[in-house]
This record gives sequence, structure tokens and C-alpha cells, in this order.
Amino acid sequence: MVRQERAARTRRSLIQAAAQTFAEVGFVPASLTVISKRAGVSNGALHFHFANKGVLAEAVEAEAAETVRRLTESARARQGDSLQAVVDATHELMAALAQDVVVRGGFGLAGDIARRAVSPLHREWQRWVEDSLCRAESSGALARGVSWPVAARVIVAATTGFEVLGSKDASWLNRQNITRSWELLLPLLADRRDLGALVCAGSRPPATAPAPSPVPDPAPTPASAAPEQAWGTFGR
Repeated sequence: MVRQERAARTRRSLIQAAAQTFAEVGFVPASLTVISKRAGVSNGALHFHFANKGVLAEAVEAEAAETVRRLTESARARQGDSLQAVVDATHELMAALAQDVVVRGGFGLAGDIARRAVSPLHREWQRWVEDSLCRAESSGALARGVSWPVAARVIVAATTGFEVLGSKDASWLNRQNITRSWELLLPLLADRRDLGALVCAGSRPPATAPAPSPVPDPAPTPASAAPEQAWGTFGR
């Protein structure tokens, strides 16, 4: 039992070290020697757990995908088929990208063209958003004339944009920016009967206190806030 626990800790340390290295330099330049040193283990221990760098990268993506799956399932369990579930999951995904090195490294690998692999992360997120928008349309939560496939594409494109920009500048991932994007989108997507109850800033407070910022995070903002007001402050 002790040996199994030690092996699990070593594997976890290697995944975290690899994720951090992939996020910093990319897949091709990443050195297994650097990863093993960062994890505090020998090269032999690394190869015991992972045959090569490709297998290690797959493990990082798989763990990141599991984190994404947990946060989306949690959002749906709380909010059902409401668009609030999508809003909440988006906030939580961006927070994970900012705070969880494995999620950040996994998405970095997902966008690395050198790997030429289909990313389970992007696929996991896209499928969940599509399913959520389809459910929202079926329950009457979408505005008249809004097609769920089109709405899902817009949301996936927006979140992917935040993820890519946030990999270079973490300020893109802050709660205020994600809130502003929903202040623009929800009045176009949501049925007017539900609009006033939707919270663009997410229905749950941040898991951890945000870093000090010259512009404080706003209080939860109703989706019915005027789009022109949101546009004037987006990205500040």
C-alpha cells in the first residue's frame, strides 16, 4: 500500500511538472530531464511511469479533461438546463486556467500544432457547450430565432479566445473580463423571461480571493444590463 501511494505521488508530481514545462515552452522544446528534475525524481522514475514524452503529454491532457468534466457536471447539477450553467462553467473554466497548472498545460498542448493530435480538452468543452445550448433551446431558454448550434459556436470561439490570450497574459482570464463578455452575449441569447434572473458574473463567488487589481471585481451583474454599457468597460 505504501509503495502504491508513493508511486501515485510520483506520477502526480511528474504530471504537474510536465504541465508546467509544456505551458512555459511548448511540447517540442520540453525536456524530459527538466521535467524529472522539476518533479524531484530521476529520469528512470519518469520512464517507469511514462514511456515517452508523448505519453506524458496525453496524461496531462487526460487529467485536465477530467477537471473540465467535473466543473461542467457541477455547473449542470446546480443550474440544470438554464443558461446560468453555461455562464457558471465558463467562469470556472477560466479560473481553472488561471490557477491550475495541469489545466493550463493541457490546454497549451491542445493548441500546439506540433503535436498534430485531436485534443480531448477542446472536444470535451465543445461537446458540453453544444449539449447545454441544445438543452436550453428545448426548454425555451433561448431567445426567439436563436439557433443552438450557432450560439454554441460563438461561446466556444469566445472561450477559446480567452484561453489562448490568457496563456500569454493572465489578465484576460480575470472574472471581470468574462463577466463583460456575458453582459454582451446574454441579452442576445437568452429568452427575455429569464434574462433578469441570469447573473453574468456567475452564481457562485470565486473559489479563491482574486489578486489585487486597480479595478475591483464588480458585484454580480444581471444579464439585463444594457449592452452598450458593458461594451464601454469590456477588457478594462
